[in-house]
Amino acid sequence: VQLQASGGGLVQSGGSLRLSCAASVFSLDYYAIGWFRQAPGKEREWVSCISSSDGSTYYADSVKGRFTISRDNAKKTVYLQMNSLKPEDTAVYYCAADLVIATICPRYEYEYWGQGTQVTVSS
Repeated sequence: VQLQASGGGLVQSGGSLRLSCAASVFSLDYYAIGWFRQAPGKEREWVSCISSSDGSTYYADSVKGRFTISRDNAKKTVYLQMNSLKPEDTAVYYCAADLVIATICPRYEYEYWGQGTQVTVSS
């Protein structure tokens, strides 16, 4: 499984970006997908995830109400819509996949990781 994250960029505080995570896999249906971020000098932080079986979504408190994760299995792509961006959202964002058929998704235990995409929010 290969994952390609894209959609990052430079945006002003309060702006929006949509990240995409495209998977090269026969079927995305059975994979939970997570988004993570890592700011300079900080540990990687879990941001959100979406389950495989019913598309249940989960968010870190720091992004709840501002970010929305969604998936399009036909396009083998997962999205992270980020609204009301803040300077503290600045980080490299990564997507990850895990083969698990469940209504929940792993917090950190993902088998496949993509390269990151840089998100920079200016104040």
